[in-house]
Amino acid sequence: MVDKKIAHRVVNKDIKLIDGAGNPVKGKRIQVKQVNHDFLFGCGAFDFIGYAAEGKIENKEVTDGWLEIFNYGTLPFYWGTYEPVEGKPNFDALMKTAQYLKSKGVKVKGHPLCWHTVCADWLLKYDNETILKKQLERIDREVSGFKGVIDMWDVINEVVIMPVFDKYDNAITRICKEKGRVELIKTVFDEARKMNPNATLLLNDFNTSPKYEELIEECLDAGVSISAIGIQSHQHQGYWGKEKVQDVLERFSRFGLPIHFTENTFVSGDLMPAHIVDLNDWQVPEWPTTPEGEARQAENVEEMYRLLFENPLVQAITTWDYKDGAWLGAPSGFVRKDNSRKPSYEVLKKLTHEEWWTDTSVVTNDEGIANVEAFKGEYKIIIDGKEYDAHISDDELLKITV
Repeated sequence: MVDKKIAHRVVNKDIKLIDGAGNPVKGKRIQVKQVNHDFLFGCGAFDFIGYAAEGKIENKEVTDGWLEIFNYGTLPFYWGTYEPVEGKPNFDALMKTAQYLKSKGVKVKGHPLCWHTVCADWLLKYDNETILKKQLERIDREVSGFKGVIDMWDVINEVVIMPVFDKYDNAITRICKEKGRVELIKTVFDEARKMNPNATLLLNDFNTSPKYEELIEECLDAGVSISAIGIQSHQHQGYWGKEKVQDVLERFSRFGLPIHFTENTFVSGDLMPAHIVDLNDWQVPEWPTTPEGEARQAENVEEMYRLLFENPLVQAITTWDYKDGAWLGAPSGFVRKDNSRKPSYEVLKKLTHEEWWTDTSVVTNDEGIANVEAFKGEYKIIIDGKEYDAHISDDELLKITV
């Protein structure tokens, strides 16, 4: 029996077997084998971009381990690195990578379409009107070009600070100052929605203060078609703790929108000092993982994932680093630099593929019906060695002719 705290993640499904004449098949054993979750257990999927090199994965040990625990990957579309030279985007590499991930049953998200950081420097030669025009053209190109392969996007990133960002000049802060935050958000969301009406479109931010809540409220009042609220949770300075996690969930749940934890990190070494405001400002020659840190990281992963999985509005959790050293040199991965797996990897695998996983068998009654309690997701229904694909996400009768 599943814990009532996560009852919303399972369904009681009746499976009815009939023969070719429509008669019930009784006393038949059915194996119900889960192959994927509806819930999105994600990670940055940057390691897969090697697939574009002659169609080969460069580090198969890394990617095979990644695929064992994740069903959702984020690919980088930072404008400055995706299109460093105007008119020459890295389309082919990203498309091949996304197609490969999709072939493995992984849902893919593009990140992000509009952001003031890692922006294309060549935009600075244009006036604001032209910058906005080129931003919308980029959205048209990416959202329509990847449609059917990538149907989920972080449309605009970190808008709470966007108009006041002053570390360096950039084209997106310029147009955000001129248009205002809400008008820019609505403009880019409307464009993305026009290009793919059925896409999942996220507003994403690291700011979990009331300022982000106010921005979301203003956007919804303005008619912005936000599909889900993206919340970054980089915890390089230590785990938020149960109280903060629950507070964030409570405050952002008031909108009734799906919630995605889009960028989550726990370090397994020394914590970043508390006085650092911008995580990018902490640069150290080495940042090693430690046994004590790895034990702490595993405990943090287990508690936070459980808290998020218990909330019915949370649809996705993405860890930002699969391997140590990937961002800021931090030991925030699920595997070490030598690709060996940390305790956090084993903890997440146990949750996603054992505790929150269905692999069982049931036998049909005299009416040809068997009932199974199953986590929502994709399944193989196996009867006498023959496999039937099924998506189990509701309690409607599943009828199979054998």
